[in-house]
Amino acid sequence: MNFIFDRNTWQEIFGSIQKNKVRTIITVIGVLWGIFIYITLAGSAQGMDNGFEKAFETVARNSLFAWSQSTSKPYAGYKTGRSLQLKVRDGEILANKIPEIKYIAPINARGVFGDSAATAVRGGKSGSYAVYGYIPVYAKIATKKIYDNGRFFNKEDMEQSRKVCVIGERTQQELFEKDEDPIGGYIRVDDIYFQVVGVHKFTQTTPFENDGDIFIPFSTFRKIFNKGDNVDFFAIAAYDDADVVQVEKDVKAVLRRNHKVHPEDERAFGAFNLGEIFNKIMGFSKGITFLSLIVGLATILAGVIGIGNILLISVKERTKELGIRRALGATPREVRLQIILESVFLTLIAGIVGIILGALVLSALNSATEGIDFPYTNPTLPVPLVVGALMIMVILGTLIGLIPAQRAVSIKPIDALREE
Repeated sequence: MNFIFDRNTWQEIFGSIQKNKVRTIITVIGVLWGIFIYITLAGSAQGMDNGFEKAFETVARNSLFAWSQSTSKPYAGYKTGRSLQLKVRDGEILANKIPEIKYIAPINARGVFGDSAATAVRGGKSGSYAVYGYIPVYAKIATKKIYDNGRFFNKEDMEQSRKVCVIGERTQQELFEKDEDPIGGYIRVDDIYFQVVGVHKFTQTTPFENDGDIFIPFSTFRKIFNKGDNVDFFAIAAYDDADVVQVEKDVKAVLRRNHKVHPEDERAFGAFNLGEIFNKIMGFSKGITFLSLIVGLATILAGVIGIGNILLISVKERTKELGIRRALGATPREVRLQIILESVFLTLIAGIVGIILGALVLSALNSATEGIDFPYTNPTLPVPLVVGALMIMVILGTLIGLIPAQRAVSIKPIDALREE
C-alpha cells in the first residue's frame, strides 16, 4: 500500500506518460468516448422515460377508449354498412365479462364526432366548445387537474342530474374577465344555465379533448341532449398486470357478440389503446438504454485495449530502465503493481472526464427542452449506474494492465542491461 502512495512511483508513471504523450492522449480519448457515449445515450433515454412518465401521469397506463363504427361484413341477416350504437348496458356487460377491467366509464360528447359544437354564453361573450358527459369514476381513469378552489363531479351531481360544469382554461379566458373567479358563476350552454364548479388544467387524457372543453355530469348530458341510453364511447382502465392489448381484443369481441356483429369484423368497433402506445414507447426507450450500454462498453473495451498496447510499447522502450530497477532490488510485485497502477490511472482519468462531459451534454439537453411541448424531462442517469460503469472501467483497466505488467516482470535484469 505504501508503494501506491510513494512519490517515486507516481513520478515514474507521469514520466512514462510524458514520453508517450500523443499516443497516450489518443488512446485515453477512446476510453473517454466510450463512457461519454454511454452517459449521453443512457441519460437521453432516461429523459424520454421521464417525459412519457410525466405525460401519462394523469391517465391510467393500461387504459383504452372504445367506440362503435359501421360493420364491414354481413352477419345474422344484417347487411354490410350497418351503423352501430353503444349503450349504457354495454359497459355493465364488459365489466362482468372481462375480469381484467378495473374501471369503465361511459362518455358522451358533442362537437367531437362531426356534430356541431355547443355555444356557451356569458354576458356579452360567447364561444363554441365541445361538451362532454362524464361520470365521477372517470377521474380514476384520467385524472382531471382541477384548480384549488374548484372540484370535479360527485355522486350527488350524478344522482340529481345537476346543471353544474367544469370548464377548460381557454373557456375561462374567453368567457370570464381576467381577474374574475369563475367558481360559482354561471354560463349558458345552448340556452341552459350551468354553474361552474371547477376549472381544469388541460392535459391530453383522450385523443379528443382540448383546453376549451366543457364537462358536465353524464346523467345531465343524457337529459339535456336527449341521448337516452346511448353512449358515444367508453373509457376503460385495466389492472396494472393485465395485457392491455388482449383486453382491447376481448372488449371488441364482447361488443361484437352484444351487437350481433361478425366475429371477424375488425372495423365494427374502433379503439385508441393508450396502454399499448405507452408500452411501445417504454420498450423503445429501454432498447436505447440497452444499446447505449452495449456501444459504450464496446468502445470502453476498445479504448482500454489501446491503453494496454501503449503500456506494452512503454515496457518495451523501458526495458533497460526496468532491468536497472530489478538489479537495484525492485521486486517483481513492485514492477507489476506500477504498470497496473499506470493502466488504472489512465482508465480512471478518462472515465471521470467522460462522465463530466456526458453530464454537461445532458444538462444542456435539459435546458434546451425545458418549456417545450415535447415529452422529455430531466435526462439524467442514476448515480449507481454511473459508479457501476466507472468500476467496470477500473476492473478492465486492471485486467488489461496485467499483460504489460507480466511482460515487464518477465524481463531478466541481465538481459535488460544488455538492451540497447
